[in-house]
Amino acid sequence: MEAAANSDEMKHKSGYADVNGIKMYYEIYGEGFPLVLIHGGGSTIQTTFGRVIPKLAVYRQLICVELQAHGRTSDRDSELSFEQDADDVHQILNILRVKKADFFGFSNGGNTALQIAIRHPEMCRKIIAGSILLKREGTSSEFWEFMKNGTFDQMPQQYKDAFLRVTPDSIKLFNMYQKCASRMIGFQDFSDEKIKSINAPVLLVNGDADVASSEHIVQMSKLIPHCNLTIIPGAHGEYIGEITTIDSHKNIFPIIPLLIKFLDAV
Repeated sequence: MEAAANSDEMKHKSGYADVNGIKMYYEIYGEGFPLVLIHGGGSTIQTTFGRVIPKLAVYRQLICVELQAHGRTSDRDSELSFEQDADDVHQILNILRVKKADFFGFSNGGNTALQIAIRHPEMCRKIIAGSILLKREGTSSEFWEFMKNGTFDQMPQQYKDAFLRVTPDSIKLFNMYQKCASRMIGFQDFSDEKIKSINAPVLLVNGDADVASSEHIVQMSKLIPHCNLTIIPGAHGEYIGEITTIDSHKNIFPIIPLLIKFLDAV
């Protein structure tokens, strides 16, 4: 039987949980030891992981969440932060009675996954962090200039369409954009001390044409005590079919066996 091309074609459980003052949306696919998927900034579950969920669900139970102000999850009267996102994911897993899990976060979601390892180490078995950026020096000055001067009109249309598909409210969409932009404009480095405190085994994945430079990812891998590193050809998120970066018909992702090998290794 041919695997589903994307998560929209798969049966799954979904729901909302009251988490630290917000209603947090989640989806659950497959069976086995849980792998928690954490999307990137401005995104939904589907825009980040929709094309690889069918591949990963063959091997694991997938618990996919949408973070504060993103997708179907409500907002709170506070700015976005990786620390709060980490606490929200930790709390929803408590509600779902998940005591320990693996985590796969992409981009800002990768930063959140590492914050979970820092703040809630008892819950983390292994971490996959894709396309992370932990220090301002890890990317070009042009990136930060774009973040500072960017406008809502420049937000990728795919993200706008995906948000409105699940939450048809243009005011909430603009609010999400503003909060995401504010977080990046005020981005604060992860301290070396915090990075070195991560005890869980970590796999860092980065494209060779990613937002963060390969040099940055190599430097971060040296700070994390138990770290593997993979740099592969492609742009930001291309290796998982992130919606803005890859042809919609592509359905083969060679990264999947590598991810599963890392997760299954003793």
